[in-house]
Amino acid sequence: MALAVLAVWFYDPDRGGQNDVEVVSINSPGATAVMAHLLEFDSTHGHFDHPITFGDDWMDVGKGKLTITHERDPSVLPHGAMDVDIVLECSGRFNSRDKASIHLSAGAKKVLVSAPASAADFTVVYGVNHDKLRDEHLVVSNASCTTNCLAPMAKVMHTTFGMISGNMTTIHAYTGDQNILDNSHKDLRRARSGGRSIVPTTTGAARAVGLVLPELDGRLDGSAVRVPTDNVSVVDLHFYAKTACDITSVNAALRAALLAQ
Repeated sequence: MALAVLAVWFYDPDRGGQNDVEVVSINSPGATAVMAHLLEFDSTHGHFDHPITFGDDWMDVGKGKLTITHERDPSVLPHGAMDVDIVLECSGRFNSRDKASIHLSAGAKKVLVSAPASAADFTVVYGVNHDKLRDEHLVVSNASCTTNCLAPMAKVMHTTFGMISGNMTTIHAYTGDQNILDNSHKDLRRARSGGRSIVPTTTGAARAVGLVLPELDGRLDGSAVRVPTDNVSVVDLHFYAKTACDITSVNAALRAALLAQ
């Protein structure tokens, strides 16, 4: 969806299997009509194939009405009244434990931040360290998209061959932080038109791997190159291995890890 939104979820003990989560509310400062239009006609992902109906404070995509709120201050959101279990904090503006905890004060039981979050109780990458997630972790970061791409590969390579040190480069689609046309920006490179420029920039994704794989803390570094595409990015990882490896053994290790999931 082409908006920064907060998605509020709750756990229904009467449901089983994989259908135990239901979206009950979305918060976005944008108008509901605009949200519905952007969902139905997505410039990147195409047309949404389900009927959408909406009012000022609700939206229905075929599975019942969702409550829509338009608050900029999360402290006034009705998490407690709605008995919210988990808030998905996807606005990009509350990426620290202190800021994300405002949702807890508003009555939510837990917060999952869809980005790196400073001082979070836990940083999780599914398939890498999700088994260490505990009930006392109230504010959890899901790290960045690049870390989610890099960490599973790094885990398999380190477990199989031993990783002494490494460096990664992400060739990354442009993001909402960049400008469509040349304009002011705190990073002069990102002041350039995102759709016409190849922009070298920084990334903390490699260092963040140490948050989910402590044994690799301090062993990886990296950089990013923003390119003029709106979707799909790639990570290129180079590392020094403790034991000899080649394309056959690397592919075999990745395949074995996949089949073990």
